[in-house]
Amino acid sequence: MRNVDFSPLYRNAIGFDRLFHLMENQSAKNTSGGYPPYNIEQKDEHHFRITMAVAGFAEEQLDLTQNENMLIVKGERKAEEGKNYVYQGIAERDFERKFQLADYVTVAGASMENGLLHIDLVREIPEAMKPRKIAIGGSQLIDNN
Repeated sequence: MRNVDFSPLYRNAIGFDRLFHLMENQSAKNTSGGYPPYNIEQKDEHHFRITMAVAGFAEEQLDLTQNENMLIVKGERKAEEGKNYVYQGIAERDFERKFQLADYVTVAGASMENGLLHIDLVREIPEAMKPRKIAIGGSQLIDNN
């Protein structure tokens, strides 16, 4: 299993970004044996994409659930009776992957393409949590926008 090194991304920030920290911990705690494999891509500061290789699964056999800061992806295949395999090298097993999401990260959508499940995530920080400039010598707030 490959470990992703996010340390180059930390150089641009003071402290650490909780999202990357949680993703690193998730890969260390994952007990599903690396199945199915997945990638996590950062498109920009607030948009991310998880891509999972789910070849052989139909959309109806996949279930995505977000419960607070936890994203759960399940794949369930029904056993096909009457098949007598001489050799079976294609993994046909159920799976469950859990991803711990950072605060204010939600699932924006999901799609299937060529055996890959794409899950788009967006971080929407509430207006009250966004940084604001304070004018020196006054009590007026200056909007960053």
